[in-house]
Amino acid sequence: MSVAEGAARPIGARQPIPHQVSTEPFDPASIERLTPGQERYYLASQWRMMWWRFRRHRLAVVSAAILIVMYAAILISEPLAPYDLHSRNIDFIYAPPQRVHFIHDGEFIGPFVYPFDYELNMENLQRTYTPDTNRPQPLRFFCSGDTYRFWGWIEASFHFVCPPEDGTLFFFGTDRLGRDMLSRIIYGARISLTIGLLGVSVSFLLGVIIGGLAGYHGGWVDNVSQRLIEVLRSLPHVPLWLALSAILPVTWSPILVYFGITIILGLLDWTGLARAVRSKLLALREEDFCVAAQLMGASPRRIIARHLLPSFASHLIASVTLSVPTMILGETALSFLGLGLRAPITSWGVLLNEAQNINVVALYPWLMLPVAPVILVVLAFNFMGDGLRDAADPYK
Repeated sequence: MSVAEGAARPIGARQPIPHQVSTEPFDPASIERLTPGQERYYLASQWRMMWWRFRRHRLAVVSAAILIVMYAAILISEPLAPYDLHSRNIDFIYAPPQRVHFIHDGEFIGPFVYPFDYELNMENLQRTYTPDTNRPQPLRFFCSGDTYRFWGWIEASFHFVCPPEDGTLFFFGTDRLGRDMLSRIIYGARISLTIGLLGVSVSFLLGVIIGGLAGYHGGWVDNVSQRLIEVLRSLPHVPLWLALSAILPVTWSPILVYFGITIILGLLDWTGLARAVRSKLLALREEDFCVAAQLMGASPRRIIARHLLPSFASHLIASVTLSVPTMILGETALSFLGLGLRAPITSWGVLLNEAQNINVVALYPWLMLPVAPVILVVLAFNFMGDGLRDAADPYK
């Protein structure tokens, strides 16, 4: 640069600093290509991030898979059970479980069972069953067996697994009337699993409505609801269950008894959820977004339903998940004590009611097998609830 050019430049002027800003139109996909991990995380919705956190909880994922399989099984209980619910094998009363074998005399012949031979022990008047290991009987798959009415409507006879021709198949043994225990457990799952969902639906509605009104309005509404909750929580649950169940008329049909037990369980389990909703709404109703909705003329029902409840929906999901096993245990306890569901309805509690006699349990321990799915479902719901609670925690 010459001296003349330097003299012509104003004092204090600087050279323009080069920059790297692109003049091309903005392409959002280019950022995702450059940083796929961060872009995927920052643009993800709250539900997607909950799903990612839930997947890291291996035990919760396994529990959820077990529950999905069990609830899918109740849709096809009739073809899934080897026998019909009321089929009796009078020649095999209190028969022990039959083992499934695959190899006979060193030769693989597929799944089969050995038939039972029995004799009556005249000393204790008990049947003694012994497997005949000389006559393997192959199982039948995708076959025609006992006739049934699918969901009480369509008559059919298709089963996934059937007993051998002129043989028996008792995976879990039989009861005092010769009925297959496995088939009755499969049929009982339909009642025991759905009664938990229906009971939680009742308690969820009551808890959200009463807790939401108490937390949003406060005042006398809050005082009345809290006194009612305190009265209900001060009563012991089991005697209260027994008293309310005893009120149900004995002339009611099994369906009415089923819905009556469901409503009773729902009416007694809403207090904990109502208190949780109340405490959350007491804090959230003072937030700016709630005040803004009030100033814009939104009704209390709209503010609670559209603004406040979604703010802690994750907590509600975890609470509902953990409440289902309580309902299942409540139905099982009532039916076990003889004040819940009654025959001809079949549930896990009704099956356990038949095993109250300790002498029967000592001689025929397979009658206690209905307690196994109860334990499995309760543990699965609790583990899945823990996973949902951790996934929904925004500070995790």
